[in-house]
Amino acid sequence: MTHPFILSAHRTLDIESRALLQLKSLIDSSFVDVVNLFCNVKGHVVVMGIGKSGHIARKIAATLSSTGTPSFFVHPTEASHGDLGMITSQDVVLAISNSGEVDELTTLLPHLRRLSVPLVAMTSNASSTLGRHANYFISTRVDHEACPLNLAPTASTTAQLAMGDALAVACLESKGFNASDFASSHPGGTLGRKLLTRVADIMRTGSAIPAVHSGTTMLEMMKVMSASGLGLAVLTDVQQSPIGIFTDGDLRRELSLGNDFVHQSIVSIMRTNPKTIHASALAVDAASIMEGEKITTLLVVSDSGHLVGVVNSNDLLRAKVI
Repeated sequence: MTHPFILSAHRTLDIESRALLQLKSLIDSSFVDVVNLFCNVKGHVVVMGIGKSGHIARKIAATLSSTGTPSFFVHPTEASHGDLGMITSQDVVLAISNSGEVDELTTLLPHLRRLSVPLVAMTSNASSTLGRHANYFISTRVDHEACPLNLAPTASTTAQLAMGDALAVACLESKGFNASDFASSHPGGTLGRKLLTRVADIMRTGSAIPAVHSGTTMLEMMKVMSASGLGLAVLTDVQQSPIGIFTDGDLRRELSLGNDFVHQSIVSIMRTNPKTIHASALAVDAASIMEGEKITTLLVVSDSGHLVGVVNSNDLLRAKVI
């Protein structure tokens, strides 16, 4: 026998799913007008709401802002006590209320009219005070709340949230907002780090590069390897371009084979054609190369091919690229 709590959860999800599907039939030319209004606003989209609708309004404002439509939330009560000064004639107001009759919002209507601010009402009732005074109307009508008493805002707030997402996504697509744009507004997030961090931002430079020239002895080279902490040394030519690499793995192999490599020429023992990456490349591309080649370090070169840095997996981890 199915537990009553599970049955309750199923009923809630069924009701809210139906509410979302019904929203599609409510979208008309007003939706197009509002998207054009939001996309062309010179100021901000100011989102307002009270109670549960206020929580939804905050989320919609955040979603709009993070997807290329500058927006912020203003609490209607605070607006009546000074915060109305945050709204300018360059802005658009999106007011959210299921009933369209909440006093804190309707009280502001004359003031918004005096500011000549376009008003978009998102409500279930076009004939409500908010709906009648708005320049644009977006319907979020639902047949029933998921609450068995049909009182607690549940399906209605789900509908508001989904409609807000629909507006934000339509604006995003209209503006050609892309992943790089998203990363620019989320520099602290994973996507931001992956799309904004370049190899030049995290590579080791200067004396931290374990570079040696062809005349260096094997003992001197091993001292350089040990000091760098990277477990490798890079052989460069006279133009400071990398031509070879010797790693601690190579050292172990030579020792296991019993080779008398200490007195050999560095050129004869180093591996040629080391893996490189340009300093201007994305750090995430460096991670991809390391993973594909099963290595932990890449040499960083300039556009002219000169050695300018070294980057390894620990550097990528510290930068939270991987």
